[in-house]
Amino acid sequence: MSNATPQELGVLAKLVLVLATVLIVAGVVWHGVTAETLRGFWRDLIERPDAPMRFRFVLQPLMAALIAIHDGREDARAGRSPYFMTMLRNPRERVGLLREGLNATARIILLGLVMDVIYQLIVLKTFFPNQALVIALLLAFVPYLIIRGLVFRVARSRIRGPRGEGADMNRQQ
Repeated sequence: MSNATPQELGVLAKLVLVLATVLIVAGVVWHGVTAETLRGFWRDLIERPDAPMRFRFVLQPLMAALIAIHDGREDARAGRSPYFMTMLRNPRERVGLLREGLNATARIILLGLVMDVIYQLIVLKTFFPNQALVIALLLAFVPYLIIRGLVFRVARSRIRGPRGEGADMNRQQ
């Protein structure tokens, strides 16, 4: 990813970071960190796909997939390294890559937060800020990471051709 220009956080990405911080603090203050809170947290997370508003379990990953497909293809065209693996293995590029991913998925994460707040108020009749944040990240950022890498690998193999011919042609130019 060293070929990529460094990105600054966009307004939506900054808003996501501020909301994430507020939600984490609010969750700890309102509900604390106890064994019962953690058991309830996991129970609620497991039961959600069967509850009302389950369309978001398809909508958010689908939106993340569309963005990841675009970004993965761009990575392959630009000759960059795989996004997630570079993030894991290269600490110098990690912050820039996280910025890039957050900028790409900020709108989806915000949508996920709004949908989860509505879900919790309707179904649970209360609000668990940490659960809202976890669900939004699981449904938006995690699929983005996975799908961007898969698309990158497929696109890179198509660019190179069946025997790596595209890579040799790129070196000659």
